[in-house]
Amino acid sequence: MNEQLLNDDDVTLFGLFVEAHSRIKPLVNRDLGIPHTWFEVLLRLGRTPGHQLRMSDLAEAVSFSSGGFTRLADRMEKEGLIRRDPDPADRRAALAVLTDKGGQALDHALTAHVSHLRNHLAGPLSTEDRRHLERILRTLRDANA
Repeated sequence: MNEQLLNDDDVTLFGLFVEAHSRIKPLVNRDLGIPHTWFEVLLRLGRTPGHQLRMSDLAEAVSFSSGGFTRLADRMEKEGLIRRDPDPADRRAALAVLTDKGGQALDHALTAHVSHLRNHLAGPLSTEDRRHLERILRTLRDANA
């Protein structure tokens, strides 16, 4: 084994990132009342003007393959959380639209989620640490888009 690579600072940094995420994720997703993948979809729609996105754009935003996202959307539509409307700009495409029931589910989930975020993610950090973390995460996201 290559001891130098095993102890490389970048490997350690990535390991710490993965460990922190693994420990925080279940805590901040606790008590959502819906699967976290559904929450992510509802949150994306809720934060988008008009509360609708093209299905393909939404699938990409939540890191799903189109087939996997279609199955997820089918389940969410069956539960009445979203609906699919034709895209008036492109007859071949469909829009995922947040329903009133989906908005209510999102409000319920956000109440628990924000509380957990404040306790487990933001709480241990100073205001300056939070600003640095946000800047770092945006840099990583944008550099790897």
